[in-house]
Amino acid sequence: MPEIETIGVDIAKNVFQLHGVDRNGKIVLRRALRRSQVPGFFSTLPPCLIGMEACATAHHWARTLMAFGHEIRLIPPADVKPYLRRQKNDAADARPSHDHRCASSRSRARSSRAPSCCMEPVIS
Repeated sequence: MPEIETIGVDIAKNVFQLHGVDRNGKIVLRRALRRSQVPGFFSTLPPCLIGMEACATAHHWARTLMAFGHEIRLIPPADVKPYLRRQKNDAADARPSHDHRCASSRSRARSSRAPSCCMEPVIS
């Protein structure tokens, strides 16, 4: 598999859509993974940048993927919307997560790093 630099992930209830590109911006990965397959897939990849839309479970998945050495960027849903190219579906939503990451490196588009488990408050 070619070296993947950035992956856009669309999180859904059962199936996650992935869109990966290399250093030149060439699409090298388009894949759908079931929820149970996600940790196994990302554990085999070399560390890369992963962009995902912030949602209810995004922080959980961000911490899971950070454990494998990946850098995670969470993108506000309002900032992903302008990058949609066609009707809303999960496969089409994975690419804007990657596109927004590219735009954020060139401009002042908002994205945030996922909090690590050390940042979480401890409730006793």
